[in-house]
Amino acid sequence: MLITEYRLDLVILALRTILPLEHPADTTLRYFFKNERIGSNERALIAETAFGVLRHRLLLEASCDGKATPRRMGLAYLVKFGGYNLRELQPVLKRDEAEWLATAKSVQYEGQPLSIQAELPEWLIEKMRASYSDEEILTLGQAMQQGAPLDIRVNTLLAKRDEVLLNLQEQNIDATLTPYSPVGIRLKEKIPLNKDVLFTSGRVEVQDEGSQLLGFLLAPKRNDMVVDFCAGAGGKTLMLSALMNSQGRLYAMDVSEKRLANLKPRLKRSGASNIQPMLIAHENDLKVKRLAGKIDRVLVDAPCSGLGTLRRNPDLKFRQSPQSIYELNQKQTAILASASRLLKKGGRLVYATCSILPEENQHIVQAFLACHPEFVLIPAGTVLQQQKIPMEMGDYLELRPNLHATDGFFAAVLERI
Repeated sequence: MLITEYRLDLVILALRTILPLEHPADTTLRYFFKNERIGSNERALIAETAFGVLRHRLLLEASCDGKATPRRMGLAYLVKFGGYNLRELQPVLKRDEAEWLATAKSVQYEGQPLSIQAELPEWLIEKMRASYSDEEILTLGQAMQQGAPLDIRVNTLLAKRDEVLLNLQEQNIDATLTPYSPVGIRLKEKIPLNKDVLFTSGRVEVQDEGSQLLGFLLAPKRNDMVVDFCAGAGGKTLMLSALMNSQGRLYAMDVSEKRLANLKPRLKRSGASNIQPMLIAHENDLKVKRLAGKIDRVLVDAPCSGLGTLRRNPDLKFRQSPQSIYELNQKQTAILASASRLLKKGGRLVYATCSILPEENQHIVQAFLACHPEFVLIPAGTVLQQQKIPMEMGDYLELRPNLHATDGFFAAVLERI
């Protein structure tokens, strides 16, 4: 696409709005598009550049020679990662910019400090070094710099996976079966799925393959009483309902009325009839206490840093901090303790996050087990084998984009004895 002054101005304006990172980048961008009313070509260019700048921000800042303005960052991105050469950008450059941009283009990842090569802030690298080698940090960081594919989950209440795959291929959409989840399909390109009849009829939902695997770890049975403790907008709730064949009872609990409201249209499309959304004030709400000791299966997809989702949300690495991780740890500990009280003897709880930090994952689970001798850890690898999912795992489910082509996920399977 030709870069005109108008298009470059829009890109700079968008970066100026997003880069302070006072709000999630995707939300800011959505409001930006709403206010500016611009064409779809421009939208694609702006979104790609804005998220590209966030993915490669540390190298771009190093290329900007101490003057990392939104304009310079945008131009450096276009020439280094956006596929444009200096000749194409010449008409929109100011005096002296061509010379600087030629120098910026030659700045490479090789030879840079680990933080820049991995595109991860120093504080995060320090935290990761407790559990990862520098080589692992670099490999993971590089994988997080790539965009994520679009994974969808087939709603088995309404459709079969092979039929959906065939339907997509008939539309000339590049789609393949996910290697691990038996209900997943991976689309190579991001398409406006919300307008497709497969989506509007409830036959598919957007859901990362890693997130789909959590349902198989929980493995609810048809007539179970199940709680999705931090249900959010209900993606995993809908999947659990499909696994239960819409039988039994499934409570979708969340502290956010807005998130639960987003579940309603999805619920209507899905054909699920066993879901009961439940707004709770906090993890010790009376509604939670009333169900204590009555539940067969509990999913705790805990609030977390989201650092496993940097392929989709590259802004998170700059919006989180050691302090926010510490605060999340307090929340995670309290939520897991409260959710565990729901379980019957012999019941199963899955604790999960989309984080790659052990202090949000293994450390929380190990501290919980030390205080709750009535719970045991069931190896995630064993449960996956029982579910006929071809994946080698040990005690925990640990997914990485560089190894499994999913977001970074963690899960532990706990049973009350």
